[in-house]
Amino acid sequence: MENKGFNRSIGLMQATSMNMSQMMGAGPFITMPIILATMGGPQAMFGWIIGALLAILDGLVWSELGAAMPGEGGSYVYLREAFKYRTGKLMPFLFTWSTIIATPMIMSTGAIGMANYLVYFFPNLSSLGIKLSAVAITLVTIAILYRKIGSIAKITVVLWAGMILTVSLILIGGISHFNPSMAFDFPKDAFAPGQFFIGLGAGMLISIYDYLGYYTVCYLGGEVKNPGRTIPRAVILSVILVSLIDLSMNISVIGVLPWQEGMKSHNIMTEFMQRIWGEPGAIIITILILWTCFASLFTGLLGASRLPYQAAADGLFFKPFAKLHKKHRFPHYSLIIMGCIMIICCFFDLGQIINALMAVTIVVQFMGQIIALSVLRKRKPNMKRPFKQWLYPIPSILAFIGWAFVFYSSGWQAIRLSIVWTVLGLIVYVIWARKNNEWPFRKVEYEVEKVSIK
Repeated sequence: MENKGFNRSIGLMQATSMNMSQMMGAGPFITMPIILATMGGPQAMFGWIIGALLAILDGLVWSELGAAMPGEGGSYVYLREAFKYRTGKLMPFLFTWSTIIATPMIMSTGAIGMANYLVYFFPNLSSLGIKLSAVAITLVTIAILYRKIGSIAKITVVLWAGMILTVSLILIGGISHFNPSMAFDFPKDAFAPGQFFIGLGAGMLISIYDYLGYYTVCYLGGEVKNPGRTIPRAVILSVILVSLIDLSMNISVIGVLPWQEGMKSHNIMTEFMQRIWGEPGAIIITILILWTCFASLFTGLLGASRLPYQAAADGLFFKPFAKLHKKHRFPHYSLIIMGCIMIICCFFDLGQIINALMAVTIVVQFMGQIIALSVLRKRKPNMKRPFKQWLYPIPSILAFIGWAFVFYSSGWQAIRLSIVWTVLGLIVYVIWARKNNEWPFRKVEYEVEKVSIK
């Protein structure tokens, strides 16, 4: 009998490379000046450190849920299974509603980052030209992703190798020209409690944005080999490796380029490398940064396209999204629509996108998912869990507090957007639920589903 589902062809190496490619991306290359300016000096390194701790704590949540329920959709599946007993499809609906806009926002930052670095080669590129370049990059990404997952996994490893080469050159250049007095040139009152902790919140928001993607493999759970072991290992390994790389890279850069100059730069890595190896070095590193940004964009859109597919397969979204490509077995409708939303996001300001996407996703997805883990532990104590969160529930509690702090630090404008979008989602859900006779218009009736791990 022909297999109509996904092909399990993603191993640990490929899963880790997908996560790392998505995590590295444009983030550290475009946000370093922002976090230096936000925290006011080299103390920005503490923003990276605390952000990494939050990513590790939250990674333990993803690891347990992803290993226990390795299906397409990630958080969508976890929220559906946890909250279906009391509120039916409300939580997965709200998650789909929030991520249908937030995920393309994340991907658009990678395209915008690439377009900004293109300015080095095309200095006369206008503001509109930069935005149109980001759109063109998005279209190319969609075209390359329009194929079977096996070949995509191989492409991902190649892109990941380019990312490793990029950060290696930056670290080698930074270490060989490192000036400790410059790297640790803390300004006066850098650690004054009031100023430091206010800056730390904003710094954490930026750093955790840079770490986003450690869960990419969870959205591809139905295509992962031995997911009970592969998913937790890929999540934790990618967080540890990328946090070490990002912290080392940031310290190396401000050990060569004064932070007072770096915080005003729009292409800080190019200026950094030009100071070390001149114009040839600047050209090489800019090309490699473009490569790395594309790797993030590629893997991110790959994972994002699986979410609407799962929602549609459950009858919670438009039916065409539930179709797989007849030949290559991937959700082609979903890929195209998510790509189109991403194109629209390319026309907005980078800083606004980062704050808005964090505020929109934190409450329903990250904080909601932490609650979901505890609910599932209580509701389904006998569920097969190949991986269990270490020291539970301490990591969950600390992660919840951390996400609440980041949400508050996103600013009232972003918080208001999050509230308005969520309320609008509730209204749409009520209309949808009424039409489809779902909760709260009928009693929730669910059979406990068993998730098999092949």
